Amino acid sequence: MSVFDLRLTELHNRLQHKQLSVSELVETSFKRIGETDGEIGAFLTLNEEGARKQAQALDSLLAEGGERGLLFGVPAGIKDNIVTEGLRTTCGSKFLDNHDPIYDATVVTKLNSAQTVTIGKLNMDEFAMGGSNENSAYRAVRNPWNLERVPGGSSGGSAASVAAGQVYFSLGSDTGGSIRQPAAYCGVVGLKPTYGLVSRFGLVAFASSLDQIGPITKNVEDSAYVLQAIAGHDGRDSTSANVDIPDYLSALTGDVKGLRIGVPKEYLGAGIDPQVKERVQEALKVFESLGAVWEEISLPHTEYAIATYYLLASSEASSNLARFDGVRYGVRADNPANLLDLYRRSRSEGFGPEVKRRIMLGTYALSSGYYDAYYKKAQQVRTLIKRDFDQAFEKYDLIIGPTAPTTAFKLGEQVNDPLTMYLNDICTIPVSLAGVPAISVPCGLAEGLPVGLQIIGKPFDESTVLRAAHAYESQAGFSDLRPALS
Repeated sequence: MSVFDLRLTELHNRLQHKQLSVSELVETSFKRIGETDGEIGAFLTLNEEGARKQAQALDSLLAEGGERGLLFGVPAGIKDNIVTEGLRTTCGSKFLDNHDPIYDATVVTKLNSAQTVTIGKLNMDEFAMGGSNENSAYRAVRNPWNLERVPGGSSGGSAASVAAGQVYFSLGSDTGGSIRQPAAYCGVVGLKPTYGLVSRFGLVAFASSLDQIGPITKNVEDSAYVLQAIAGHDGRDSTSANVDIPDYLSALTGDVKGLRIGVPKEYLGAGIDPQVKERVQEALKVFESLGAVWEEISLPHTEYAIATYYLLASSEASSNLARFDGVRYGVRADNPANLLDLYRRSRSEGFGPEVKRRIMLGTYALSSGYYDAYYKKAQQVRTLIKRDFDQAFEKYDLIIGPTAPTTAFKLGEQVNDPLTMYLNDICTIPVSLAGVPAISVPCGLAEGLPVGLQIIGKPFDESTVLRAAHAYESQAGFSDLRPALS
């Protein structure tokens, strides 16, 4: 049993009683990465010198005595689109191959304040555009449960590193499901907070009205600890919500008696693998046994979510990625003929095919003569999708369904079929468009691969989401499932 399989409270107690040192934890992480990452490919950059130096400093603090925070000394991985001062941040793109940021993202600053140790930067689909982590400009990530399967995306490295026991927890980013879907595929817990709860300052923007940072952990309790550390208002982020942050840990009571759950028929209909549907139905029986009640509901505009999302996200990406021009930072083409040639060649050489596809789609949707027909119409449909959730939450406390319609698919199976790839996010995208919180927790296996259960809550009601997820996890017992590789 690895020390990374311990509960956070157990790990903390061992550190406090000097049965473990932070340096030992850090070396365990690097040793594990050395043993497994040649096959998995979860990391793009390791922070070996910095992590060891930080571990020594934290061990000196331990020697002084006194109570430390629960995240003290815990090894963590950071998705490579979250900037880290002096530690290369590429967004999985050749365009930023030489990019060493000069500041930390707010979430990184908060983790540093909690005295975690950053082990390195995690592989991802280029600029967070993808659902399989095959769009990384460096190498694909493989699923620790089956090395022939994808880990999901775009936070595939973040999920795979936790599942493989390389780090204790990781941070990912979720635009249309990029925390929840890889968490489901890799059999770990992934939380997308309410839009605005966690600062986006220092997150390289893909779609600014959708992007949100969140934790990937082995269990729900650890997710609550990490969320407690990174949530809160940030004046440097204009979309940051100035709301009170509750004690998320106090919500983990195990009591869900009387909780009202809606189960959208659209999330269990055509396109959902029968075994995935079966695992979700079994999970609902667990909630029944705990005293919750559920019934089928409808979110009628779900069928329009994929088209709406890819128009809006691509439009925002077209605008956000205009800053990558070969002038200010990143890759620059050699010997351009003029300024326009510098732009054209730098972007042609720096961006991969999926990024180019979305930039072109977004630019078209925003262009004169098409704006009203596409971008404006998509914004109107987004309002209708959000209204579906608002109306459902007038009667229900939570909405539950599968995280993804299938288990992890094979590497190479869909990489040349973008439309099929996009459909894998049918259960997660509506949640992102509505801006509400959701968590994916393991709910069993289908043919040896993990299945994710998605629990969706009201805006800024992460406490109820975590309470329900924790109660289910405690009863079902799937949080102890580990891939053979780990």
